[in-house]
Order: sequence, then structure tokens, then C-alpha cells
Amino acid sequence: MSQNELDRTDRRILAELQRNGRLSNQDLAEKVSLSPSPCLRRVRRLEEAGYIRNYVALVDPEKVGLKLMAYVSIRLNKVLRSSHASMSDFARDVQHWPEVVECYAMSGDMDYLLRVQVEDLARFSSFAMDKLMQHPAVVDMRSSFTLQRIKEITEIPV
Repeated sequence: MSQNELDRTDRRILAELQRNGRLSNQDLAEKVSLSPSPCLRRVRRLEEAGYIRNYVALVDPEKVGLKLMAYVSIRLNKVLRSSHASMSDFARDVQHWPEVVECYAMSGDMDYLLRVQVEDLARFSSFAMDKLMQHPAVVDMRSSFTLQRIKEITEIPV
């Protein structure tokens, strides 16, 4: 199943489930103008084809005490950067740092962009100094802290 195989109804199903992943099949079927059985078959097909990766609860970080969000750009050592192994090592190590909630390999001057969510500046400082800057491949780190959330959505346009 490719993107070209998604019809209007599939796209409506994806849009509705992005808004509310807890919709019952009956409610979803009504919203997309299908009967329940064909709706369920379509949802299962979308899941099996990987269009729907997971169903989650979005937890408010501030409510659980994670009040500081930072975006951190990482540049690896130029000698090591040419070595695929060092990039793989860094990417592997990031998987074990709970403070990092997103990590992307980037083009341009920096090699990685991390989104870090922690309790406060002291915790960020500890994470940056004890983990990030101690990593053997890291040569430069630049941090930007969020001041205000303007827009945050999880829905992608389908």
C-alpha cells in the first residue's frame, strides 16, 4: 500500500484518529461515513501498512515536572564525523538518555538536533556537562531554550 493508494476515506480516517485515537470504531465509522465493518477493515489495513504507527497518550511535560525544554545542536569531531561508526555510536548512545525525547540527524553545520525535556536548568546543565559534552564524538554543542509554547500539535496534514 503506497501513498498513492490512500483514497479520500483513508485520509479522513487518518485525520480523525490523529485528533482522537480513542474513538470507538462506531464513532469513527460515523465520522467518515462508513459502516463499522468496512471502517475497521480500513483501520487494520492502515495499521498493517504502517500508516498508523502507534496509539499514545500525550502527557503534559509540565504537569509531571519537566518544565524546561531545550533544542540542542550537536557537532561531531570532523575526523570522527567521516567515520560512520562514530555517528552510529552517538545515535546508539542517545537512545539510552531519557532526557532526549527527539533526535534527528541533520544537514548543515551541525550533525544532530536533539529535543531535551528536563526538570530545570540545573538538571539540563548536569545532562549537558556529564553526558553530552563527555561523549567522545561530540566537539560542539549549542543550546536554545524555549520561552513560550506558541504552537504544538501532533497532527500531520493528510
